[in-house]
Amino acid sequence: MRLINRRPARPTAVLLAALPFVAVMVAYWVGSEIRLAANPADKLLPAPETVATTARRLFTEGDRRSGEILLWSDTWASLRRLGIGVGIAAALSTIIGVAIGMLPYARRTLSDFVAVLSMVPPLALLPILFIVFGLGEASKVVLIVVGITPFIIRDLSQRVLDIPHEEIVKAQTLGASTAVIALRVVLPKILPRLIASVRLSLGAAWLFLIAAEAVAAESGLGYRIFLVRRYLAMDIILTYVIWITLLAFLIDWALKTLSRRAFPWLEAGL
Repeated sequence: MRLINRRPARPTAVLLAALPFVAVMVAYWVGSEIRLAANPADKLLPAPETVATTARRLFTEGDRRSGEILLWSDTWASLRRLGIGVGIAAALSTIIGVAIGMLPYARRTLSDFVAVLSMVPPLALLPILFIVFGLGEASKVVLIVVGITPFIIRDLSQRVLDIPHEEIVKAQTLGASTAVIALRVVLPKILPRLIASVRLSLGAAWLFLIAAEAVAAESGLGYRIFLVRRYLAMDIILTYVIWITLLAFLIDWALKTLSRRAFPWLEAGL
């Protein structure tokens, strides 16, 4: 049997999925042991048990001054900004993507503009956003919107263009207006792709959020990481990085589950 046709059994698949994570953990543990053996005061690669102890403290112990558990308040602040930014980006992308894909006038007007906008490095716009929107919540949300919206628009507009023209013609033959075609024919077709595009954009959204929080914020996961970096508190930084990674994975898993349950026909067609 050719290798391309061989599929691992369930236990083997689980083992193969866990293998890279185990390899990274082992590599970190070996590197930490080597550095700490040479210098017990080394802060670059703290021992895994040190990171675990720090994580337990950050998740359970309140701040000495306020009594608030900072990790949870930082998590809420970051997730709120991320949710608002991604939500606005998804709504704008759906409207503009459908318009570009369906309407020749909109396509001629906006297609090239969105393509050029997608080439602009969003982080280069950060100083401008701070000047225009201030250092509050708005600038951080806008950075996420500006950063991921053009990509999602281009993806959705192409998905609209890929819809068989016969379906559009049949809807028109039955008397459907442009708005009805958009709502009853086009929108159901692109919703699965919207979820997929949002999933693909989450990594960039987190990047823009962390960058904005690092520059100007009083709370948030990115703010806390850059606050403690001056003390070389790698145990705290690693805890926050692992926590951000876990949050990103859970959000991606939730979107994947939503797509599978809302559009079972999509999975069946694969």
